[in-house]
Amino acid sequence: MPARRPRSAPLIGRFVTLTPMTEADMVALERAIRRPEVFANGFGGGPSGLPADADAFAEFFARSYTPADDALPFAVRLRGGADDGTIVGGTKLGDLDLHNESAHIGWTAYDPRVWGTAVNPEAKLLLLGLAFDHGFGRVKLQADALNARSRAAIERLGGRFEGVLRRVQRRPDGSWRDTAVYSILADEWPAVRAGLEARLAERGERPVELARAVAAP
Repeated sequence: MPARRPRSAPLIGRFVTLTPMTEADMVALERAIRRPEVFANGFGGGPSGLPADADAFAEFFARSYTPADDALPFAVRLRGGADDGTIVGGTKLGDLDLHNESAHIGWTAYDPRVWGTAVNPEAKLLLLGLAFDHGFGRVKLQADALNARSRAAIERLGGRFEGVLRRVQRRPDGSWRDTAVYSILADEWPAVRAGLEARLAERGERPVELARAVAAP
């Protein structure tokens, strides 16, 4: 089945809903992720990439989360519980290459209060399902080579390590980033999906709520 560009529509899970990102989401996203700890390990270019103020975040938002022919950005919202509908992060299915049936899940950041909860596994489950259901054969995931936390999360999802691209991107402070590249192929997707579903099942049915969000293994 040839790859097809997914339509822009909400993706609804048990713990999160991914909604197509709009400018109206910018303030809530800034509240969630414009934090030193989010940028500390490589997201957005690392510590020097942290937007200094609301205007700088607006520029970062426009660069990172503007819809395009090859990009579907999403706001990550909690589903259920006291914080139902609250934006806790952003992510994107980008670099859509229909001819080569490849895509890239990235530009992902969350409010630190939901790190280690069901939020990221379910967001990845929804995005990977969207890609593979639309005929993509390869989905890339990547992280700053120094970002041990993100790399461990990708590996736990089932991403296969492909290697490190050296000196591939200049950071805002002028230093150079090495990028660790992972991928999941269509024929690996059933096993990856089963693993993600099992992780989510272990967490039960209780919604993720910011006031009591506790990291789980």
